[in-house]
Order: sequence, then C-alpha cells, then structure tokens
Amino acid sequence: MTVPVDLLLPIKPLARAKTRLRCAADYGGGDSAAHARLVIALARDTIAAAAGASLVRRAVAICRDRLVCRILAKDGIEAIAEEPGGGLNSALRYGETLLRAADPTTAVAAMPADLPALRSSELDCAVCDALAAGGRAFCADQAGTGTTLLLALPGHPLDPRFGPGSAAAHRASGARPLTGCWPGLRCDVDTAADLARARELGLGRFTHDVLHVHSARISPCDKSIVYPCDIV
Repeated sequence: MTVPVDLLLPIKPLARAKTRLRCAADYGGGDSAAHARLVIALARDTIAAAAGASLVRRAVAICRDRLVCRILAKDGIEAIAEEPGGGLNSALRYGETLLRAADPTTAVAAMPADLPALRSSELDCAVCDALAAGGRAFCADQAGTGTTLLLALPGHPLDPRFGPGSAAAHRASGARPLTGCWPGLRCDVDTAADLARARELGLGRFTHDVLHVHSARISPCDKSIVYPCDIV
C-alpha cells in the first residue's frame, strides 16, 4: 500500500520575499508590483507542479500574506496561516503537527515555493526515491548547499533545518540525500542568475507570463486580480 504524502510549501509575506530578485521581473525597472507578481508566480508554478504529482495527496501552502492566500484560493490551493514570529522551520513544524493530527499515517514533506521549472513527474520520482529511502530524505539544490525537498515517513519527525547550509544540516541530522537527476526540482530561484537557469529548463506558465508582460499592471492569466503598486 502506498504511503500518502502531504506536502508543505512555505511562502514568505511579500514584503520580505525574494529580495535578491528585486528588479528581475521588469528587467531592472524596480517596480514593486512587478516584483510581487513574480514572487506570486514562482509560488503558483511550484504549487501547481506539486498538486499535479500523482504521489502527492495534499499540497498545502503555509502563508499569512492575505493577498497570496486569496490568489492561491482562486487556484483551489489550501493554505494555513503560520504562527507569527517563529521563522521558517517553526512554521514547517507547525504545519507538520496539523497534518499528522489529521492523519498519523501520512508522510510529510516540505519544499520551497520557488521552483518555477519543476515538473510533476520529477517530483513523483523524487518522492518515490524518498519513500524507498526510509526515515527522512532530502534533495539538495543545484549548488549542493540548499534543500529543495525534505520528506519524513510516518513515525519520523520532519525535523526541518532549512536556512544557509541546509543540505549539510539535513545530512548531519540523519536525513538521506537523494541523488536523482531532477533539474527542475533542484533549480530554486533566489537570484537573477537562478531565474535565467530556470528559463533554460522551461518555466511554468505563471512565471512565463509575468516575465513576458512585465510592463502590464495585470497578467493576462490574472485579470481579476489587482496588485497594488505599494504591495511591498
């Protein structure tokens, strides 16, 4: 019997999200609304790929930004509000507690919402390998220093160690490294160079649209949503 997998995707409030990507959305213009659209698009593409993975039962965002939650709700994505002031790992532990309370038999996974080139098939392969590894397993990012997926089987705490040097921290905590070739899963986007790499791999539709209509106030696929200029 396949173990159900519930996936947590934390998203920072827009005012603090992806500061190193500022100006990337409008090619140096520095418009705050363009930056907000890009951050949201990265998250939507990541979550769409996660929700489309056959081995992922639930893809749940952890976010307390009201605008982001409203947009995700339009996509049919479940979101839970993180406890304020606790930081990323605290938010993931809180989300894990909720998921395991709902179903103690689930495997819990965590993934950053900045993987716009992720494919559902890649995530399925990585999850399959992680389940086979037993206990806890993680996927390092393309630089080998960060973490783009952490999974813990039932009976094992997620024990997230996200942050600088998280790959080494997860390995030191006993999590097994996954070695598969999943370029989209490993391509987290923090800088303009990362974004260029993701474009080479193939962006999801939300990020693609934002980068191609950067001068428009509203993306064609989001005409019902108004992004205030002073959002960040």
